[in-house]
Amino acid sequence: MEKAHVLVVDDDQRLRELLRSFLSRNSFRVTVAGDATEARERLASMDFDLMVLDVMMPGESGLDLTAALRQQKKPIPILMLTAMGEAKDRIAGFERGADDYLPKPFEPRELLLRINSILRRATVQATPAATPPAVAVVRLGELRFDTKRGELTNGDKRIKLTDAERALLTVFTLNLGQDMSRETLARLVGGEVNVRTIDVQVTRLRRKIEDDPKFPRYLQTVRGTGYRLVGS
Repeated sequence: MEKAHVLVVDDDQRLRELLRSFLSRNSFRVTVAGDATEARERLASMDFDLMVLDVMMPGESGLDLTAALRQQKKPIPILMLTAMGEAKDRIAGFERGADDYLPKPFEPRELLLRINSILRRATVQATPAATPPAVAVVRLGELRFDTKRGELTNGDKRIKLTDAERALLTVFTLNLGQDMSRETLARLVGGEVNVRTIDVQVTRLRRKIEDDPKFPRYLQTVRGTGYRLVGS
């Protein structure tokens, strides 16, 4: 099996070399860069399976680089490293498109576990046999949601949705039956929905699609991950 190729981007040379050595010993192919400019050069000339990216770097920050790559539709998974461990800092990373976030200092073993977890998710998403075809219409008991029309109906009655609720329900429907993390949902929905508001929007959606929102049948919580929508 070909080794996964990881790009490590950090302005701390000592940490770069420690990560290069540690990840190489754990069966990864590793390339390093000292700043965002070097990272762009590496990304332009090589293919990578994942990027380990420091947030605080001279010049273009890791947050800005992540946002730029996502705007360019670069699919590379990104694990952010930072000395700033507050919730607002993690949220800032997720809002710009990071897949995971690890505060410094960290245990190398935890870094390894997080990298492997991200790569497993990326492999599942990239494998056609493991990904069911997108669903355009889903039935939720007596309700019916049509993604093309953006309409939630109960028979002939149309149920009003906010733009954020409609966008979120569309993402769930197009990924019917799949476990969706809050970060993935926020990135796919975009607009005014972010990691901080996903739980709020899910609660509101449940009030409209569930017979008993406290015991949801369709919009289920996936412990440790996020949510999953299942049809009837």
